[in-house]
Amino acid sequence: MTGLTIVLLLVVLATAVATGARHWSLPAPSLLVIAGLAVGLLPWVPDIHVAPQVISVLVLPSLLYASAEEISARELRAVWRPVTILVFGLVLASAVAVGMIASTLTPLSTATAFVLGAVLASTDPVAVTALGRRLALPPRVQSMVQAESLFNDATSLVLFKVAVGTAVAAGAVSIPSAAGQFVLLGGGGALIGAGVAGVVMLIRRRTEDPVLETVIALVTPYASYVLAEDLRTSGVTAVVVAGVVLGSTGHRLSTAHIRLQVHAVYGTVVFLLESVVFAIIGLQLPTLVRQLATDERGWPLWVPAVAFTVLAIRLLWVFPLSALMQYRRGNNRISWRVPAVLSWAGTRGVMPLAAALSIPLTTHAGAPLPHRALILTLTTGTIALTLVVQGFTLTSVVRRSGIALEPQHTAREEAQARRHLASAALAELDRYEEADAASETVLKHVRRHLEARLHQADADSAPDTDDSVNRPADAYGEIRRALIAIETAELQHLYENNKISNTTRRHLQRALDLEEAGLTG
Repeated sequence: MTGLTIVLLLVVLATAVATGARHWSLPAPSLLVIAGLAVGLLPWVPDIHVAPQVISVLVLPSLLYASAEEISARELRAVWRPVTILVFGLVLASAVAVGMIASTLTPLSTATAFVLGAVLASTDPVAVTALGRRLALPPRVQSMVQAESLFNDATSLVLFKVAVGTAVAAGAVSIPSAAGQFVLLGGGGALIGAGVAGVVMLIRRRTEDPVLETVIALVTPYASYVLAEDLRTSGVTAVVVAGVVLGSTGHRLSTAHIRLQVHAVYGTVVFLLESVVFAIIGLQLPTLVRQLATDERGWPLWVPAVAFTVLAIRLLWVFPLSALMQYRRGNNRISWRVPAVLSWAGTRGVMPLAAALSIPLTTHAGAPLPHRALILTLTTGTIALTLVVQGFTLTSVVRRSGIALEPQHTAREEAQARRHLASAALAELDRYEEADAASETVLKHVRRHLEARLHQADADSAPDTDDSVNRPADAYGEIRRALIAIETAELQHLYENNKISNTTRRHLQRALDLEEAGLTG
């Protein structure tokens, strides 16, 4: 069986499982890991060896970019304080705790155990975003979970490089050197990501070619990542910053047709990459286990111990932090609901896997790096365990916490936003009528359409799509497109004034794009 055949079969398997997960309303990452593990245990399946570049260069940038685009700058500003504490304090505490447990229970030395701790210290944005799509979390909670997972990578990457340098060169850890590496990695990556986003914005403002726009959207995360890595900064941070900047301004950079096409193409790419990479996590675990030495056979006990440590440290960090923040806000009764969801949502995934695969094969002296296969096994096993256990139970935790938004809440928010948009368009239409900007027949049809939408928003019912009445198509389309521009501006105004969530804004913007695209066929 050739490598190309394996890749094609993996794509087919992952796509089928992910499609089934959507149909059965199951967490796709968790189901994909189980499917990959089941296939990897079959006796006729060859050993799977994943090159580091496959995950870190080919897969990671696009998935990180897609996750970052879903967070807006406004939401980041609202949660930056708790996220900063989690990004620095929790990552360091997790790395130390996992390193201590691993050095106690396993044959890993202190240095190599700290490598494992640094690898597993941060939550994974790809897994968190993939699992979070199924949950109706309040905007602030969703933003905290996603922002933490996106921005804690710079901290964990610094710890990882320090740990690997210590293990490979047997050198001592220098705190000033580690601080300098963090500034270089995090700050340099942020500057490069912002620079790439600025260049992309200039290009997109000057083109209306759908093919070129789609190519730019696909290339942007890879350009950010590769440029940052070549300049010895954090490619992950560069991709995240570029994604946040362009995600917050994308609606102003292109037309409805282009946005719809880019969304469709990028959605397909993300679906395939997510499906394949989570299947790979389960698929390669049997291969890694077969490479273990005799003194490393205790991994079935060590993996749960490491996974429990990761979760326990998160619980011990998040709950006191949440209680302190609630107390400072004047809450007399401390709630466990939000910290429980924040703690349980901290799964590991693609980022730790990419870091573990990049561990050097040898030391500076040329000798094989001790227990590298065990580090990979413990990493992959912990990722798989957290994705399966926390992934399948996260919905229950959210449901029992009672913080999930009811469908009626989302429907009401969207209905109120649609009412505002229709009212803004009707006000603009009044000015068209006063100026005799079009024939009476066209203006009448436009008004009928907008008033129907206004009544539908009031009733929170399905839209009336009956457009069977004859109307001058060109004049109607021209006026309707002008009014859609007014509605788009009003939508952005509602969002910037905290009247609606980012999810509602994106949903209604897509509805406006679909209507505008339908006007021109």
